[in-house]
Amino acid sequence: MVRIPPPIWMFLFLALAGAASWFFPWKHHGELRIVWLGIALIVIGLVVSQSAFFLFRREGTEIMPHSETNTKLVIRGPYRLTRNPMYLGLVIISLGIALWVGTPPMYAVPVLLFIVANWIHIPFEEAKMRRQFGAAYDAYTTKVRRWI
Repeated sequence: MVRIPPPIWMFLFLALAGAASWFFPWKHHGELRIVWLGIALIVIGLVVSQSAFFLFRREGTEIMPHSETNTKLVIRGPYRLTRNPMYLGLVIISLGIALWVGTPPMYAVPVLLFIVANWIHIPFEEAKMRRQFGAAYDAYTTKVRRWI
């Protein structure tokens, strides 16, 4: 499961939720659909994820979660606030899409994405970072939370 990148998981979950919404039409309830907030969250999520992505590119380190090693421990930029800004951004984006669309199956997407990231991808990456960077990574984890 680690070999499938989290953005692919997000699109897979969105496709399944979209299919469920299409084949089993749900009534749109006003309180479930907040378009302006959904769009704002999508933009925020994109900014968070992309800033982390481009910082990794500038630092010359690996982006793929299943990479064997990383060339550098990145702890600046959005990594000062969260150890997983790319995953956080994806969860925020999927929540924004759920608010925009407003159907109950879409609200499962951010939850499922959080589960996959928190219990599959992140533990794998943390173990890799701990093996590779040792005490420096441990010190970083005591200062910066996993999510927010």
